[in-house]
Amino acid sequence: MKKKISCIGILGSPRNITAFSIHEILYHWLFKIGYKVFIENTIVSNICLKKPNIGTIEKIGSCCDLAIIIGGDGNMLSAARVLSRYSIKLIGINLGKLGFLADLNQNNMFEELLKILSGEYFLENRFILEVKIYRSSSLLKTSTAVNEVVLHSKKVAHMINFEVYIDKKFAFSQRSDGLIISTLTGSTGYSLSAGGPILDTSLEAILLVPMFPQTLSSRPIVINNRSLVLLKFLDDDNNDFLKISCDSQIVLSLDPADVVLVRKGNNFIKLIHPKSYNYFDVLSKKLHWSKKI
Repeated sequence: MKKKISCIGILGSPRNITAFSIHEILYHWLFKIGYKVFIENTIVSNICLKKPNIGTIEKIGSCCDLAIIIGGDGNMLSAARVLSRYSIKLIGINLGKLGFLADLNQNNMFEELLKILSGEYFLENRFILEVKIYRSSSLLKTSTAVNEVVLHSKKVAHMINFEVYIDKKFAFSQRSDGLIISTLTGSTGYSLSAGGPILDTSLEAILLVPMFPQTLSSRPIVINNRSLVLLKFLDDDNNDFLKISCDSQIVLSLDPADVVLVRKGNNFIKLIHPKSYNYFDVLSKKLHWSKKI
């Protein structure tokens, strides 16, 4: 049985400040129909509300049943990384461009939300990636990614040398601009731009996509999402200024002697979809992909 939604958090910071009117309208609408509503503390100053319930994203994650994230995919990604640690469900209202993760828009949000709040939805759990950086066998840094973990250089168009091990077995060495390690969610993101395949979100897979490799034999590879990916770097002058980026929002610096481990994380993002949701229809609409002749 689906748990009844009684407490809702509103998050997300759109690029256009006038878009915060959507937050106000949504807050008043939810409050009027009987829900307890929290507004994220970082955006409350942009909204004119009388004594609203204010909470950090962590508080919203721990006390709300549903998070409504307003903005584009960037807002969805930054919120989802934190909210994956909680049992809260997520849905997005897209004010950005593509909005692969945000199912609703301004024109249909009230109609669709009424259905969702009455239990007419389905829940999809999407795994995230966990990245750990070790230096001299000691854990140095850790982070998570909803879309992808990217190895790259600080310098633009600068090749780096590295080795990839999968489940402790040598897989390949490469000289390239870097490597994208993508989730299913991220297969329509940076990975797709780099020539990677679109993966059905029901699969149990992780995608490895080379970035501008020097050899034509380097191709994307799909592995089981239970696999451990390990990156080692060849000690030469070309491996200075190494970086690991998570969803293009968190950037971690590396030393050539560091070892990077990437694997499926223990947490999931819990996306709510309207009953009418169809992944392939989303691909067709967002990418103008595979239209009928």
